[in-house]
Amino acid sequence: MFSFFKSNPSKKLRKQYDMKLEQAMLAQRKGDIKSYSLLTAEAEKMWEQIQALESGKE
Repeated sequence: MFSFFKSNPSKKLRKQYDMKLEQAMLAQRKGDIKSYSLLTAEAEKMWEQIQALESGKE
């Protein structure tokens, strides 16, 4: 009945994913390639979680 009040875990994870990619981009611009690669790897793990959540809904 009130399903629209339930939080969407993939939406929250996508927001974190976008923030992580932005942090990686800023690190790359500063020339910090090590931080860039670590942040990108974390973002990839988040993306896998997002895909798993979204595929489980369908």
